[in-house]
Amino acid sequence: MAYDRPGADGLVLGVPKAAFRPSPVFLGLVALFVVSGVLTWNGYGSVRFNVFLFVVSGWLVSLCLHEYAHAVVAYRAGDRDIAHRGYLTLNPLKYTHPLLSIVLPVVVVLLGGIGLPGGAVWVDRHAIPGRLRHTLVSLAGPATNVLFTLVLVAALRIGIESGGPLEFWAGVALLAFLQLTASFLNLLPVPGLDGGNMIQPWLNPQWRKMYDLFAPYGFLLLFALLWNPRIGGWFFDAVFAVGDLLGLPSWLYATGLDLIRFWQS
Repeated sequence: MAYDRPGADGLVLGVPKAAFRPSPVFLGLVALFVVSGVLTWNGYGSVRFNVFLFVVSGWLVSLCLHEYAHAVVAYRAGDRDIAHRGYLTLNPLKYTHPLLSIVLPVVVVLLGGIGLPGGAVWVDRHAIPGRLRHTLVSLAGPATNVLFTLVLVAALRIGIESGGPLEFWAGVALLAFLQLTASFLNLLPVPGLDGGNMIQPWLNPQWRKMYDLFAPYGFLLLFALLWNPRIGGWFFDAVFAVGDLLGLPSWLYATGLDLIRFWQS
């Protein structure tokens, strides 16, 4: 992403350059992802615990990049103050709801094996002109998940043919499945979530008022929909069908899910 050229005072449109630098927290997560991947590949220590660290740290890195995508598109669309709120540093501790954005998605990964979206960055919608720009801000996060899904599946299909430990590729497969489920969940037209926020600017005033009424309860609506046997069945049937279409082996990401639950060994 090319930002505006900083001036002699070290500012970018009045924003300190430090507001655009990756935070030590994010860099630490990336380092943990790489190190745990190397440990898993080489079979050092507890392989199950290494896969746990590999998947959880990789998932947290993707969550940071998902929210960063929202933030950087919002910044370019007109919300310059988003840089002051710390969202362009990729620091998850700056998020509006760390519990919903980090803790809950990790717990759901460990218990349910799905990539739950998290509401995190606060965007000043009044600073962004035009309905299309609002939609693009909301679309940026899910688009990141889709991209990660394709990259991880491609890496899996190319790399697994060259050999390597099953445990490593099981971790990669699980990360790909998490990104796939996150792509679907983030694109659902649920009020308050990315998919709903994409269409909200295009609603007429009456429907928008109703949307805004339900938006704070987006997570509850999502859980209620997935809890419904019929709707939940349709959702997972669609996820599994796309996974099969992409060539993502279900047995391999199931193995990865079993491995990250190291406490059950």
